[in-house]
Amino acid sequence: MNFMILPASAPQRLRLLRVPEDYERHEAYRHVTALMAEVQENNPDWEWEDLAQALEARGFMPVEHILGPSLD
Repeated sequence: MNFMILPASAPQRLRLLRVPEDYERHEAYRHVTALMAEVQENNPDWEWEDLAQALEARGFMPVEHILGPSLD
């Protein structure tokens, strides 16, 4: 099982995704980048829910997580 972190400047906006089994790492990265661009282009006022819906439609599943303490 593979996961992808979608970083954000604000820690509370960070998202964790479960990547579909049939994606290699570089494919998943490119695919998510393209989906993000598509959502942003179609809706300049996009929200996380808009992106999450597009990701879920293609098999990427948001995962609940707890942000732990900083390692540095």
